[in-house]
Amino acid sequence: MQETITKKDLVRRGYPEYTAVKIIRQAKQIMVQQGYPFYNNKRLGRVPKKTVESILGCELGLEENT
Repeated sequence: MQETITKKDLVRRGYPEYTAVKIIRQAKQIMVQQGYPFYNNKRLGRVPKKTVESILGCELGLEENT
């Protein structure tokens, strides 16, 4: 099971690119607030799947091979 998610994964799921970027940014802010300062890096584009699911309010059933 994939534990992290990127902007490309969200775009493949059907979200517009701008929305996917905003979700990843919001997830990074949440992770920094939770005490993970390495997410305060603009080059980092991979965040925990659980954080994105908490933002969206639903589970993401992403396939591993896509």
